[in-house]
Amino acid sequence: MSDLSKIVKAYDVRGTVPDQFNESVARALGTAFVEMLRESGDDADQIVIAHDMRESGPGLAAAFGRGANAAGAAVLSIGLASTDELYYASGALGLPGAMFTASHNPARYNGIKLCRSGAKPVGQDTGLAVVRRRAEELLADLNAEADGPSRVETRDLLRDYAAHLRSLVDLSAIRPLKVIVDAGNGMGGFTVPAVLGDQVLPALPLTIVPMYFELDGSFPNHEANPLDPANLVDLQQAIREQGADLGVAFDGDADRCFIIDEHGDPVSPSAVTALVAVRELAKFPGSTVIHNLITSAAVPEIIAENGGKPVRARVGHSFIKAEMARTNAVFGGEHSAHYYFRDFWFADTGMLAAMHVLAALGEQDRPLSDLAGEYERYAASGEINSTVADAKAKVNEVRAAFPNATVDELDGMTATLPDGAWFNLRASNTEPLLRLNVEAPKPDRMASLRDEVLAIVRR
Repeated sequence: MSDLSKIVKAYDVRGTVPDQFNESVARALGTAFVEMLRESGDDADQIVIAHDMRESGPGLAAAFGRGANAAGAAVLSIGLASTDELYYASGALGLPGAMFTASHNPARYNGIKLCRSGAKPVGQDTGLAVVRRRAEELLADLNAEADGPSRVETRDLLRDYAAHLRSLVDLSAIRPLKVIVDAGNGMGGFTVPAVLGDQVLPALPLTIVPMYFELDGSFPNHEANPLDPANLVDLQQAIREQGADLGVAFDGDADRCFIIDEHGDPVSPSAVTALVAVRELAKFPGSTVIHNLITSAAVPEIIAENGGKPVRARVGHSFIKAEMARTNAVFGGEHSAHYYFRDFWFADTGMLAAMHVLAALGEQDRPLSDLAGEYERYAASGEINSTVADAKAKVNEVRAAFPNATVDELDGMTATLPDGAWFNLRASNTEPLLRLNVEAPKPDRMASLRDEVLAIVRR
C-alpha cells in the first residue's frame, strides 16, 4: 500500500477498493493534500469534501477528512454530491476540495478528484505528484496514524448549487419540453430533480421523465458512461416510444452530459460545443472559446463566424482548464462531452451544458435535430482505439504514408489533407493503444480515410 503509482494518475486518484484504495490510503492522502497546499502557499485551514453514490464513498471520504484534521485543517462535508456540485462549493466558498468518485468506472473502483480553492484542478504537475510522495511516506511510517482533534462540519449545498446554475441560464420562459433523463444510477438522479425539477426551486416548463434515478454504485442497468453507444440504447428507445423532445444522459458523477435528439439520434459533443459557444458569445462578444484538437473543424469555424476567438488545446481537462485560465476564455468544450464555463470557475459541468441546450431548443420552435444540424457540417468517425506494440513506430509509419499532409504535433499527430479531410492519431497515456479520430467533408471520404489509416495501424 506504500506504492501509490498504480492509483495516482495524471489528473486524479483512481483504483479498486479495497486492494488498491482503502481508508488507510485515503487518510494518508488527506494529510498529504493539506500539507501540499500549505507548502505551495495556499490557505488550507478548511477543505470541502463530497462523495458520489458508490458504497465505499462515505468511509473513504471520512478517512480523508481524518487525515486532513491530523494535518490541522477543518473539514466541511457536503455529503452526496455530483462532481460539479463539489466544484461549485470550492468556487463559491473559496475552499480547496476533494471529490470521491470514480466517474464511469465499474463499481469496484473509487477515486478522488482534487482541486485548490476556486475549483482550480490539481494534477501531476500542479501538486498531485507531491501528494503521492508524501502519502507514500505516511503509509510507510507506522507511527503516522495518530488522529488530531475532529473538526468536521456538515452542510447541504444542493439548493445553492441549483440556484447558481439557474442564475446562469434562465429556463423559465421557454416553451414546454418533454425531456427524458438517463442518470445511469449515478449522481444525475440526485441533482436533476433539484436543478431542472421542482424539488428545491420553482417548477420550470419541463416535463422530466426519469430513467435510472435510483442512486446505486453497482450500476445495475448499464455503465454510467454515455460515450459508449451501448449505454444509450434504453434512452434512445424511450425517446422514440414516448415522443420526447430530447434526451439527456449523464455519467456517474454527472460532470458530463450527452444529448439525444427527438429521433433518438446522438447530437455530437462538437455540435453541443458550437451551440453553447454561440450562446456565450452572444452574451460576451469577442470572447475566447477553447476547443480540443479532435473536436470538429466546424467548431472553430462557427466560433470565428460569431465573432469569437477559437483557441485549440490538447485533449484533457487539465489542458483545457489551463488554456481557459490563461486566455480568460468564456467557454470550452471537448469531444468527450466535458464542457467548461468561465461563469463556473472555469470548471466542467454537464448540467450547465444541458441547460444551454434546453434553452436554445425552447427559445424557438424547431425540433432539436434541425437545430443541431446547423452545427454539424462534416462527417466524423468518432474515436477508434487500436492495440499496438509500438505506438511511436506506428505513428511514423502512418506519417510516411501521407507525404502530402500538413502535420502538427500538438497532441499526437494531426494530419490535414489537401481536400480538407483530417485525422488525429495519438497514443494513450495509460494503455498500449492508439486513438484515431477522422473527419472529412463527406461520409464516403471519411470512411475511406478511416479505413486507410486503420489498415496501417492494425497490420
